[in-house]
Amino acid sequence: MMKNAVEVAGLTVVRGRREVLHGLDFTIPAGQVTGLLGPSGCGKSTLMRTLVGVQAGVTGTVTVLGEPAGSPVLRHRIGYVTQAPSVYDDLSVAENLAFFARVLGVDRRETRQVIEAVDLVDHADQVVGRLSGGQRSRASLAVALLGSPSLLVLDEPTVGLDPVLREDLWAMFHRLADGGVAVLVSSHVMDEAERCDRLLLMRDGVFIADGTPTEIKEKAGLDRAADIEQAFLTIVRGEAA
Repeated sequence: MMKNAVEVAGLTVVRGRREVLHGLDFTIPAGQVTGLLGPSGCGKSTLMRTLVGVQAGVTGTVTVLGEPAGSPVLRHRIGYVTQAPSVYDDLSVAENLAFFARVLGVDRRETRQVIEAVDLVDHADQVVGRLSGGQRSRASLAVALLGSPSLLVLDEPTVGLDPVLREDLWAMFHRLADGGVAVLVSSHVMDEAERCDRLLLMRDGVFIADGTPTEIKEKAGLDRAADIEQAFLTIVRGEAA
């Protein structure tokens, strides 16, 4: 099995006249949940769009599942969930999944499995436009799970969800990782950091730390009982000094 699902060297992204990502080097291993954490506007979504192959102004080397990012062969191997729900409001959950299964050439029987995975069985026949924000996010996640992707790229997937549902989703991310999937989850909510196997802490388009939650706390000179937000602030202040 491939050790790294993603290998990136010298990644720079320019949008307009502004450089948003500044020469990043990193890998994302298969079979782990990697958290991409940082404040809003630091470049997390731009990085995720780059990995999926939909970002312009990219220089550097971005290899995803052994292919250059954006290669047509990757289309069915990556599940991508944006911050905005990527499902049709005028179709039911089941109809959305049947439509995307046809587009992806996936066996329609798989739609039932992904509806169960995101706990929407009781809402399968409801029109998406009438669902709550959290339910619509889960419908988008169900679409991303079609075709058993090898890389799952999730941009703020737990925003607006209640704590119980967040817990369930994180459990699902780890089940997928245990099955060999590389899961990349972005968040600006620092308390989600502890749920990740590994963290990339981002600020102003660069990584300020990369490691397990424990390693990052150690880098900041904190004990294990400290939280990641404290570690983040300590590292930022240390760099400023």
